Amino acid sequence: MKGTPRLMDEALEEETRDLLARRAARLREQGESSVEEAVHWIAEFPLGEERYALPLELLRAALPLRMVTPVPLSEPAVIGVLRFQGQVLSALSLASLLGGHGWRQDPAVLLVVDRGDGELCALDCEAIPRPTTLPLAAVEAARVRAEGPVMEVFTQDRQLIHLIDPKRLFSVPDAGVRHGR
Repeated sequence: MKGTPRLMDEALEEETRDLLARRAARLREQGESSVEEAVHWIAEFPLGEERYALPLELLRAALPLRMVTPVPLSEPAVIGVLRFQGQVLSALSLASLLGGHGWRQDPAVLLVVDRGDGELCALDCEAIPRPTTLPLAAVEAARVRAEGPVMEVFTQDRQLIHLIDPKRLFSVPDAGVRHGR
């Protein structure tokens, strides 16, 4: 009887080794075929009937719109000012900056964003954006094609997202023209 358990242990070890070898081969095949694509993180939100987004790394906060103090006789794109972490920031109408898009519902959120030059401002928005990704190659290709501050990027499921480049948006002398054209 002492010889039987030893033979069973060896057979079990051989079976286990074969199973592990098959699993390792299967994982190697999957690893080669599913190389992760580089992605660009964005904060996506609706603007009227279209989908817009800002680079997630430039988003600093989402605040309630009621924190804004109106500024009389200001430009049409200026909603007012607000205090954020000891700074006074301009609150701007994103729809107005992009050329008069209409919101589906009244904006209720302010997005505090880095303008791309280290300065902060707040942009109105219908809802708190959701974080998601876009293929980095698609973003880079759209950046090359784009003439203005808005890049048209297609998601992996062929949905169009208008990606806003704040640095281009705030460097355009007349930012009130749709897509900077």
